Amino acid sequence: MELTYYRDQALLREPRQLPAATYNLAHTLLARSPSGVVFVPIRSMQYLAILDHEEFVFVDGARKSLIDIAWQHFNPHTRSALDEPVSYAAVYYHPAAADIMFRLQSEFPRALRSLAAKNKLDEPGKIIKLEIRRS
Repeated sequence: MELTYYRDQALLREPRQLPAATYNLAHTLLARSPSGVVFVPIRSMQYLAILDHEEFVFVDGARKSLIDIAWQHFNPHTRSALDEPVSYAAVYYHPAAADIMFRLQSEFPRALRSLAAKNKLDEPGKIIKLEIRRS
């Protein structure tokens, strides 16, 4: 299935920091995704977050094909520990994006945790013994 999203001219770009727990969980879900994309419904806001390895975009359910906010240019390599926040650039495409961003700060991590709880691995890892054939 192919989805197409559009973005208007950027209205504002600002540097931000994403808490480590949110960044790490997002990348854990991305690592588990066979397609390399994760769709995170943020039901409390009627938004959909679409995550890939380069950016996280946020789409309003009422404006289905237009991106309102994008989080780009993540810099995890600048942190010295996994529990430190990750800097990124927030790009606003919607005039009310500052208000939307304020709500995303609390609702997006909650939606990520909810999605992760639904996708938990139910069984422990298995060790597979491979026989080495020597000729």
